Amino acid sequence: MNNIYSFLSNVWKELLEENKQNKAFIPFLLLLITLPISMAVNNILLGVFFLSSLLYIRKNKFVFSVTFLIPILLFVWMCVSYFWSIDLKRTLSAIPKEIALLLLPIAFMLIPTFTKEQKDKILKYYSYAMLVYVVFFLVRAFIRFLITRDTSVFFYHGPDNDTDTGLVPRLLNAIHVSVYVAMAFFYFFIKEIKSKIDYLASLLLFIFVILLSSKNIIIVFVLLILIQVFFYSKIANRLRLRNLTILLLLLGFVISFSKIKERFLIEFTSNSTKSISHNVKADGQNGVNNISIYEAWTQDQFSHNDFFPGTSFRVYQFRMFLEFLKEEPIFWKGFGLNASLNKLLEKEKQYNLYPGYGTFNFHNQYVQNFAELGVVGFLLLLIILYINTKKAFSTKDFIHIAFAVLMISLFLTESFLWRQRGVLFFMLFYCLFNVKMDSRLEKM
Repeated sequence: MNNIYSFLSNVWKELLEENKQNKAFIPFLLLLITLPISMAVNNILLGVFFLSSLLYIRKNKFVFSVTFLIPILLFVWMCVSYFWSIDLKRTLSAIPKEIALLLLPIAFMLIPTFTKEQKDKILKYYSYAMLVYVVFFLVRAFIRFLITRDTSVFFYHGPDNDTDTGLVPRLLNAIHVSVYVAMAFFYFFIKEIKSKIDYLASLLLFIFVILLSSKNIIIVFVLLILIQVFFYSKIANRLRLRNLTILLLLLGFVISFSKIKERFLIEFTSNSTKSISHNVKADGQNGVNNISIYEAWTQDQFSHNDFFPGTSFRVYQFRMFLEFLKEEPIFWKGFGLNASLNKLLEKEKQYNLYPGYGTFNFHNQYVQNFAELGVVGFLLLLIILYINTKKAFSTKDFIHIAFAVLMISLFLTESFLWRQRGVLFFMLFYCLFNVKMDSRLEKM
């Protein structure tokens, strides 16, 4: 107990010392580490962080940055879309959820730039915070397993996606949590000198990402690990890191093989022009047809017992987007922020989908931007990703590279920025990684 008290006391002293140099340090850190907590807490801390930045209005010279201007322009375009939105109420209610696109860049142009040491400490405390969440969710799942004897409690959202019987609450979104945890994993994994705690943390975080069973994130996550081992690790440490990598991969896949196989099987046994999807039952339900990618792209009519696996549904949504481009005048301006729901519901009825499919968004950030904000919103998103990716590879900061690659891939399968936690997570790391060290006008 004394050791824990001493550790926490030292941490608190270190935080206070950093906050003396930059009054926004603790507010920013608190905002980052409380992402998995309620949105009410996130909103309050976002306000606190922004207010802390205002303390520097007169003390610091306002640093104009193109890097930060583009997200602000995207937010402004979202607001302006209200004037042509086909669903004014939904657009108006969605605008406040995107406020991080405005407040965080302004704050970073006001506050003193975080030093490299402060940035490293922010990443350290964020990673340890994610480790605490992971331990909590694993312990919670183990207790539920002892009660129910149901192994599904260790995976994803559990057997029923409408309840919180899985590894993480549905409200958090398992795919999003995968990204949070993956970022923390790379902090521990790339350390040149590792303690036993670092090895244990890497192992737990790796297993957790695998258990969350997000196919896209698992593939990119493993690819990033291999890239780091073979291209970014020190030659002297390569053999050790390779052995650790193999151990992590084998252990993670052994633990979660059956569940991951089930999720991949539903996708890939139905992804051919000669679909065998009707021989594969979703969740063991008789009479439920898995729709293949080919069917999702070409079929004229569906039935209420047709089930869309994740990839097939995203293909169907992309097909609907292309139809909207032909049928609606959305190329330049789009439907308006968050205003495409009614159009998707119309397509649900037109194609006779099971009621409820039309309530899902496009599950693709690129398509979501284009459909609702037109080519202008789409290009602004691409510029933001270009700036982020270019800076990541130019600095050779692997955690930044991991963030850039994860975001590019995640945006292919999720409308991440249309979620309040999603846009907050993205902008926090985008601003932290891309802030310039000097005060001169920044060029792209």
